[in-house]
Amino acid sequence: MYVSRYALVALLAFTAACSTTQDPTPIQPPATPLPEHLTLGNPSGATTDSSQPTNYLLSKPQYALSYHRDRGIPTWVSWHLDASWRGAAARQDDFRADNTLPADWYQVQSTSYSGSGFDRGHQCPSADRTSTVADNSATFLMTNMVPQAPRNNQQTWANLENYTRTFLSTGNEVYIICGSYGKGGTGSNGFQTTLDQGRVTVPARLWKVVVVLPTGDNDATRITTNTRVIAIDTPNENTISTDWGQYRVSVDAIEAATGLDLLSAVPIAVQQVIETGVDSGPTQ
Repeated sequence: MYVSRYALVALLAFTAACSTTQDPTPIQPPATPLPEHLTLGNPSGATTDSSQPTNYLLSKPQYALSYHRDRGIPTWVSWHLDASWRGAAARQDDFRADNTLPADWYQVQSTSYSGSGFDRGHQCPSADRTSTVADNSATFLMTNMVPQAPRNNQQTWANLENYTRTFLSTGNEVYIICGSYGKGGTGSNGFQTTLDQGRVTVPARLWKVVVVLPTGDNDATRITTNTRVIAIDTPNENTISTDWGQYRVSVDAIEAATGLDLLSAVPIAVQQVIETGVDSGPTQ
């Protein structure tokens, strides 16, 4: 059958039109919200991969942390605090090993600091988790502890913790990240570098960052260049001043000392302002 040149061109054009499909606009899945206690970021990119024993993520209902198996302490602990986390639950004092660590890892015991002259220093404090007995009990896991000079723990840090909780009664919520670095501190029995036959490192310095926000939603995006950010870096020594305000530094300074990326979920332009400043607000 003869097909004219014009008909053939038309036929080919029709076939091409029928066989060509447009790629649909890709549908973006909704962003997965960060866990509550990592709302402001994961400072070290910690994961639950047990082949990364120096940066192992433990994401608990009450707080999140990066555990360093070889130091036997967390590198950092992060948690959210608002009025819902406070209640009438009593202090449980049930210090114990954390059996959620990989099975072949050494578990620091409740007695690992005994006789050392160092406190089992809470990172996420007991008094920040009093809504239920279970929440308070979770703060007594040894993965939430570092060897802390008693004066540092019971007075300097306690004073900042008590001050931080006062924000809740004035319509605010807070995000707190703390940790330690270095090796060697001075407790009530003198200078030591490790405890528990070398399995627990005594840090040289302990730091904390507190971000204060009016109660609301979408917290990381609500942080502005005017948001109050308190950062301290303290020596792990028993002669430390009880006035935490003396140890205020910038977030940038803590990042430089630790290699961490703090407040990484906050918009970059805001980070660049709030991480360079040193808080000068009231201390009580």
